[in-house]
This record gives sequence, structure tokens and C-alpha cells, in this order.
Amino acid sequence: MQPSYQPEPPAPKDDVLKSHFITREGTYKLMTLSEYSRPNRVPLNPQGGNNTSSAPVRVSFLSVPTSKLNDSVVLDGFGNSQENLTNGGGRDSPTQTDPYFCPDRICFNVGRELYVYVYRGVRSASDLSKPIDKRVYKGTYPTCHDFNQETATAESCSLIIGFSAGQIQLIDPFRKEYQVSRLYNEDRFIDKTRVTCLKWVPGQAQYFLASHASGHIYLYNEELPCSPGAPSYQSFKQGEGFTIYTCKTKSTRNPMYRWSIGEGAVTEFAFSGTDAKYLATVGHDGYLRIFNYHTMELLGFMRSYFGGLLCLAWSPDTKYIVTGGEDDLITVYSVQEKRIVCRGQGHKSWISQVAFDPFTTWLADGMPATSGVPIDLGSEEDLRPSSFNSSSGVFKSVAFRNNSSLLRSRSQKDSISSVSLGGCVTYRIGSVGHDTQLCLWDLTEDTLKQPSILGRHRNSTIIPVGGAPVPAPSSNCFVDAPKASGGKEEKPEKTKKLHKRGFSLGTKLGGNSTDRSGRSGTGSLPHDKDKGKDDPVSRLLGTPICPRMDDITVIEPLICKKIAHERLTVLEFREDCIVTACQEGFICTWARPGKAVLNHQQSINSPNPGSSPNLLPGGTVV
Repeated sequence: MQPSYQPEPPAPKDDVLKSHFITREGTYKLMTLSEYSRPNRVPLNPQGGNNTSSAPVRVSFLSVPTSKLNDSVVLDGFGNSQENLTNGGGRDSPTQTDPYFCPDRICFNVGRELYVYVYRGVRSASDLSKPIDKRVYKGTYPTCHDFNQETATAESCSLIIGFSAGQIQLIDPFRKEYQVSRLYNEDRFIDKTRVTCLKWVPGQAQYFLASHASGHIYLYNEELPCSPGAPSYQSFKQGEGFTIYTCKTKSTRNPMYRWSIGEGAVTEFAFSGTDAKYLATVGHDGYLRIFNYHTMELLGFMRSYFGGLLCLAWSPDTKYIVTGGEDDLITVYSVQEKRIVCRGQGHKSWISQVAFDPFTTWLADGMPATSGVPIDLGSEEDLRPSSFNSSSGVFKSVAFRNNSSLLRSRSQKDSISSVSLGGCVTYRIGSVGHDTQLCLWDLTEDTLKQPSILGRHRNSTIIPVGGAPVPAPSSNCFVDAPKASGGKEEKPEKTKKLHKRGFSLGTKLGGNSTDRSGRSGTGSLPHDKDKGKDDPVSRLLGTPICPRMDDITVIEPLICKKIAHERLTVLEFREDCIVTACQEGFICTWARPGKAVLNHQQSINSPNPGSSPNLLPGGTVV
């Protein structure tokens, strides 16, 4: 009797990963041949007897200056002629006039391993068998890293790496033969907690900042040694929520300054531009703080709706900052007006990375030309926003609710063109999170010019697709004054559960008693009104520092797509693509509309990392 085989059931709709998504400017496509990961393509195994699976996968990029690649011969440190110092020659050699030459380099960490590759982007398939550098660490693991773009050349670069135990390493991956390496905080006298973020200071090539889970940020000079023992500090400047110290030593040593900011970890910081005039920080206490970096003065701050903030990004013109974190919201803050402009609701769990897209941000003086040719918007499903608050997809954006062209039926889609936004100033924002979703948002001029509505409740409008506007239920998850009917607040009708961990904002706004914010510790806003009366954090609710949901514009994403099986940790906008990475250790390239290269060659990723003579079998073990 022949055995009968049952076909496998189709994967649930929520588990299907998107390989493309559609926006007003066209279709973004996943370049499967441009995926980077470990050479053996095996995802990170969380059951390895260590805690490295919790280390976020991070990505850093370096663009080798093309003006330094014009020499016909590259010399090493001893003046000897070499064909290529970066990767042993071949297609990417800077001495060749090759149309396939790629000046970009990519660094990423997965568990205890760190890799540096030539980044080919959408040009051609990646070759995982030929890393520029590979390192495996013992006893600690990388948590963040950053290239020094200002000092990089074709034959040399500086890469700083932060570790889980607090140390910082400076290496030159282009010159492995000389093992150029320096260690800072080697004995952990400066800080014993993990490094959360590293950045070279723009315009100051020898200096870099490092933030730690302790809530401190340290300024280092790469040329100086660290203190031989525990540093002694003296207060230099103090302000609301921060103190800056200098290191008391007979000779100048690292760290040069210590910034003590807020309570809990400093999760990320970012400079405003190439002049490093402003420094913005976010942390587990839920605060965004903006400093004048040179004068060390606090210029403005705001607080998350609840929970900690995990990420931030500056707009290309440095007028706005977008943040994301444990409240599942993106929040846009105006640096000039010192107010929260809007919040974005779309993610179903913590937001791990946010970024402005400088290549699709349209400003009044520099709006890119558009052809006006209608674009294919895909299926009926692609036309609808994702369902966040109910089973019928909704838009609740003040900026969009008066634009009926966004809610067209399938029969009308062909008339939508890339100029549908008109002449508005528009900022494109991207975000990724623990819900494995990529969201893109358009911050329009209507939202930017929305007047402050604090002091009066705004009745949000929910527009069901194909339906008429109806009043929205209150989105305030905190208890207001008792109502007339029995002195008890009426709870809104429970909505559909959106996330298996109960982390969705829709559940929180619905008054779910299992709300994570009530147990997230430092920085959480309590739900109980009696406990919250004397809480200084709760008193911020309803102020410009932390407006209520009813008192602020709420926008929905342009698209929201599931693109990974594990939480997303990286989002990078480049001229021809978008780069994302997930906790499994896969770095993906999404070609922008019209930028996808149809490559006829097969994948050149080798499953055997030792099959290439250019790869050291074990890499560098540190």
C-alpha cells in the first residue's frame, strides 16, 4: 500500500514575508543575491549556552573616497607595490577601471562574530566567501561599531567596536597584516556596563563618543591612553537631568569628559550634522534631550508616551527629530519650536530603529522632478493600510483625512501618480521594530503646520476604507476625572488582539490591565490615578513635554510590511536602496524603484567559508 502524503498547509498570512512593497514613487524590491550574513548562511542559534543571541545585530557603512582611488599603484606601509590591500585583488580592486567596482564597505556583527565585506548593493551579487576581515571574540561580544569616514582611504580605515563588557577596540580591517589595534577601558575601570552606542565626532577626526548602559557618555581621544586606575572626576557643568564631569589627572588621559544623563541606560545618541553643533540622546527614562554639543547646554527635551526610548534620528535639515521605543510609537519633535509635532501609530511592539530618508524627503526649495506617469500600486490589499485598531483598516491621520485620493478603490488606482502629494513639503520616515515590520511614514506640511492643541481635546477621526468618517473612541490610556455615571470610567470596547505578546498599542489604549507599561519599571507612566497623583512623571502627561494622545496629531504609516521572522534591528536609507537587518543575522538590500539590476549570474555565496584562499578559516580570534 502506497503511503499517502498530505500537502503542507499554506503558511498563515501573517507569517508570509514580503519581497516587495509599493509606495507612491514605485516598487521597492528585495535583492535576494545581495543578502549578507555569516558565510555559511546559518542564522544565529539562541541555544548555544551563552547570551549572545540578545546582542542586537548592527550595521556600519563606509564609502572609500573615490578621489583617492585614481593612482595606478597602491603602496603599502613600507612603500612596496601591492595589487590591492583591501581584499586581495579581483573585481573590487581600486587599481582597476572596472564598472563593477564598489567603493562601499559594510561591517556587521552577529553573536560573537564581526565581519567586514565589500558592499555591492544592487550592483551585483554578494560574495560571502571573501570577507575583508572576520573576527571571533571570546568572553565578550560586539554590541555596536562605527567607521571613521573622515580619515578613511583606500588602504586604511579606523573602525571602533563596543562590547558587552564595556571595552572599546579600535582596529584597521584593511591592514590585517599589521594587526593595528588599540583597547580602551580594557580593565573596565572607566565603566563596567555594555557599550550601547559609538560615534566618531564629526569634524574632530581623533575623537569619539561612547554611551553605556550605566547612563554615562564618555569622550575619548584615540591618541591618548586610558587612566591606569579608576578615574577621578570633578563636576564641570550641571543642568536639568544631566551633569558633565572632567577627569582629574596629572596628564591628559581618557576619558576626557563624562556626561551623566538621566536615569538608566543611554540607548542611543546622534549628532545633528557634519558640524556636530547639536547632540541628541535618548534613554530608558523615556526622555529625548537635545544639547548644544560645544557649549554643553541643554536646549530642549520631551518625554515618551510611556516606557523608554530606544532610537532617534535627525531630519536632513536638522529641524526635526524622530524617536521610537517601548510605547510602540514614533514621535516627531520640532527642534526649533520645542514641541512634539505628532506621533505615529502602526507598530505592534517596540521600535528598534528610526531614520529619515533624505532621498525621498521633498522640501519646498529642492523638490525632485517627477514624471507624472501613473505607477502600478499592486493589489487591492496593497492599497489599504494595515489593520491596527480594528479588523477594517483605518487611517487616523490629521494630515491624510482630508485627502480622499489616498482612499481610492482598485478601479481608481491607475489614476494615482507620483505627484499626488502636490507641492507639499514632505519628510519620509522609516521605522523597524520587534514586530518584524518595516513602516514608512510621510510627514506632510499639513501635519507640520498643525497648531498646538494642548488644553483642548481633539476628536480624532477614523476613516474606514470606503466608509464615511466616524468619531474615534478616546485614545487616552490614562484615567481622567471620574465621569458623572457612577464615578467610573467607561472602558472602550476591546479591539482585536494584534500581537501575541500583548504589546500592541491598540491593546494599551483599550485599557488592558496587562499593559506592559505598568510593569516596565523606570520611566513607565502608571495607570492607577491614585498612585499617579504624586508621581512627577505622571504630572508631565498633558503638558507639552508629554501630550495626551487626544491632544496631538496621530499619523498612520504609508506602508507597514512584515519582512523578517525575527525582530528587526537595522534600517539604513541609501541612494539606490534601503538596508534592513534582523536578529537572525541577515542583512537585506531593497532596491529603490528603477534601481534593481537584473543580474544573470548565479549566486556566488559559498556554503563553505574555507573554500576560498582569501579567507582565513577561523578569522581573527580575540
